[in-house]
Amino acid sequence: MPIDQTDIQTPNARGARLDRLVLVWRAKALLFLGMRAAAKGVFLELVKRWPDDVLALNSLAYDAIQSQHPAIALDYYARVLKLQPQVSNAHFNHAFVAEELGLSDVAEQGFRAALRIEEKMDRAWYGLGLVLVRQGRLSEALDALKRNTTLQPMSPFGWYQMARVHVDLQQPEEARAVIRHLKGFEPKVAAQLERETGLKVASFV
Repeated sequence: MPIDQTDIQTPNARGARLDRLVLVWRAKALLFLGMRAAAKGVFLELVKRWPDDVLALNSLAYDAIQSQHPAIALDYYARVLKLQPQVSNAHFNHAFVAEELGLSDVAEQGFRAALRIEEKMDRAWYGLGLVLVRQGRLSEALDALKRNTTLQPMSPFGWYQMARVHVDLQQPEEARAVIRHLKGFEPKVAAQLERETGLKVASFV
């Protein structure tokens, strides 16, 4: 019976695979121990030797965000996106950093791509809503935020932004309804909105 050559790994290939696993384990252990700088060095070594290592690229992007270097993070996330165009999180992460950098068109495209893959990704609806607000497309932003709050009804962030959009659209009664709803589970956020908008809403009896 002929041997399938594709199933045969040379000693060099097996050694490289083991080296890669050891580096990944080392980086994870360093992160667990709180040694972020040392872990970053290992991840840099990983992407130098294996440019397609998604774990290392994502980790370096996250480190760049934590170090307040979003442009560097965007570059790493772009590399991940090129490797994983079918993964919703790859689009979301790239869009999230693009939005932070003020790249609204890039961010909108990324959030919409994530939602085409995973329609119920609540945080992508929220991100899209923020981008649309920045672009002045308030009615579209309101629709996106409504999708977010439907999927994540107990998170105050979407409700907060929704109330602000209603105010900007000169819809005070709709804004009051949102604030009243927030009083039921996030009274501090509701109070903040009352201060910011000047709208007073009676508490539930």
